[in-house]
Amino acid sequence: MDNYTNNNTARRYKAHVSTMGTTQFHLRNPYIIAWWSVAFPGFGHLLLSKYLRGFVLFAWEVIVNLNANVNLAMVYSFQGNISMAKEVLDTRWLLIYIPVYIFAIWDSYRTTVDMNKVYVLAEREDHEINTFSIGALEINYLDKRSPFFAALWSLFMPGLGQLYIHRIITAFVVIIWSVIFFYYSHLLEAVSMLFLGDITEATKVLEPEWLLMFPSVYGFAIYDAYINTVENNKLYEKEQRRFLKKNYQATTFRIIKGEKLT
Repeated sequence: MDNYTNNNTARRYKAHVSTMGTTQFHLRNPYIIAWWSVAFPGFGHLLLSKYLRGFVLFAWEVIVNLNANVNLAMVYSFQGNISMAKEVLDTRWLLIYIPVYIFAIWDSYRTTVDMNKVYVLAEREDHEINTFSIGALEINYLDKRSPFFAALWSLFMPGLGQLYIHRIITAFVVIIWSVIFFYYSHLLEAVSMLFLGDITEATKVLEPEWLLMFPSVYGFAIYDAYINTVENNKLYEKEQRRFLKKNYQATTFRIIKGEKLT
């Protein structure tokens, strides 16, 4: 149940509030979105709220990366063992990996440029949007929240920041994959041993192929939660301003440039 029903009278809408989250158009830097696709295919599309495409590319990256031994080769190259890095790479999977990786970068950049144009047009149309949605399982509404806490909760556990700002779908996928990465990388086991002072054993139990997934996942979770909190706050202020202007501001009210208010 929404407090506004789309009657299709506008060509473009700025945002949509549903029980699963708040999806909106806003200006984005195409280079930053493309960079996140470089860091991990799928992240650029998730930042654009292109969920289906993003989740497919994310799962593809994990499956193909592990089978091609890309992360393992990176570990050897960091150690200066280039010959071993070449040896562990599986070209049967690697030749599949490269074109899709490039596509993810190109498509996220192209989509960002297009969505920025749509945002400008939607902003000029300034059509009304729903700001409250209630269903059998969830309630969602526009309000202001703290970008700092969104980033902080994501730092504790990827996905919690998305739960805080009600990005349910992204939160669910990020949390599930983070649990998988934690389990197969043995990171928490290594941390426990590190606290006990057994540094050698802590290093041995780590699985580098899975461990290298974490920098991108943590970085994305923090950035996504922070940026979307900021943009949701802006959307809230715009809708509040629009509502007050429509319902409480006199139709004869005018602001003349250069005139001082007394």
